[in-house]
Amino acid sequence: MAKSRKVNAKQGKMGQSNVYNLGTNTVLFFLTLNLVLTVLLMGGLYKHASWTTPKQRRTNREITGEQMEKKAITIDPNSIINLDHGDPTMFESFWKDMGEKATVVIPGWHMMSYFSNASNLCWFLEPEFANQVRRLHRTVGNALTDDRHIIVGVGSTQLIHATLYALTSVEERQPVDVISAAPFYSMYPGITNFLKSGLFKWAGDAKAYTGDSNFIEIICSPNNPDGELRNPILVSQNPGNQIHDMAYYWPQYTPMRGPVDHDITLFTVSKATGHAGTRIGWALVKDADVARRMVKFIEMNSIGVSKDSQVRAAKILELVSDGYEFPDLGKPRLFDFGRRLMADRWQRLRQAVEVSGKFSLPDFPSEFCEFTKELAETYPAFAWLRCEGDAGEDCEGFFGRLKILTRSGTHFGAGPEYVRISMLDRDANFDEFIRRISSQA
Repeated sequence: MAKSRKVNAKQGKMGQSNVYNLGTNTVLFFLTLNLVLTVLLMGGLYKHASWTTPKQRRTNREITGEQMEKKAITIDPNSIINLDHGDPTMFESFWKDMGEKATVVIPGWHMMSYFSNASNLCWFLEPEFANQVRRLHRTVGNALTDDRHIIVGVGSTQLIHATLYALTSVEERQPVDVISAAPFYSMYPGITNFLKSGLFKWAGDAKAYTGDSNFIEIICSPNNPDGELRNPILVSQNPGNQIHDMAYYWPQYTPMRGPVDHDITLFTVSKATGHAGTRIGWALVKDADVARRMVKFIEMNSIGVSKDSQVRAAKILELVSDGYEFPDLGKPRLFDFGRRLMADRWQRLRQAVEVSGKFSLPDFPSEFCEFTKELAETYPAFAWLRCEGDAGEDCEGFFGRLKILTRSGTHFGAGPEYVRISMLDRDANFDEFIRRISSQA
């Protein structure tokens, strides 16, 4: 029995030793494996992983983003190019180069109230946005702002509605006629008639108007769609019944003739800086009663205008003005950038049109620009293109067969031989557009 216990004890010690040895060997095995994998990872031999520092990971993300961007701007020759809308995405590269300067950070507890300044006539107007609007107009010299009320709106579309409301009265027996000279902006009829208001109605081409003296004329200058600088067509006993839509009166599109001095003038961030998605426009209004009625419309329509959008727009306008008041030779300036790009695009379009022999474009005289202090050309935001020959029967359809979406002249009070084509799209889309119409030669 004693001998048996000794054997069992010896076997127990051997078992414990074996377990210990197994555990030790296992640990050594995994330590060795870990070391080998580490060497392989650092040597780049392990095919299913990568070893990067935080800085390298940031760089890789940037490279990946650039590669994705390059891939995204590769246009399929069979794809549809949408040049129907004036979406100003050509400005993206400029603002990308501006980097963090254009970034706005808004804490969660900021600007929670409806009111920006309860004592102001336009109580939802952010003071800094108003300051930057006045500053930009002084810098460019395209509009007088002294003794004007600034009314902010959700783009110029809401401001047109607000102005139509402000210039009419419930005491009128009939809706007031709203007119504009053809070719007029295609949205004017829809904006006027959409709500089926009893206060106003669309009455068509100002040049063909034969109604009474109680009308509202919308003057778009430079004109959308053809880029022409315009004056009122009809002489009104009340010039306060004229709405001057000056969305494109900026140096990248047309020579500055000097500051306009109208009773009601509309502008929009969309076409000034390219920030269409911010949805901010403004009106310069002389008459306090008209301004007050415009504010009332916006109050009833949307209970004011986003403060967040106004703050962003203020920052953007500030940077534009800074570029000219405090020039940095190493940095591009918005209007210089826009003008160079528009000049290049119009030159290429005219060359393609000349080569094709199937289209024609309006010509514009050179004028002295009060902003640049030199002779300047006109480069409208849209090309008002005419199809010649058989293609003129349906110019929009002709471009549709090229998989290019345009807007027919029939929407602008003109004929089907015309189309409006946006000149403001991204480079890749514009390049493909030029390639396709050049192929029609």
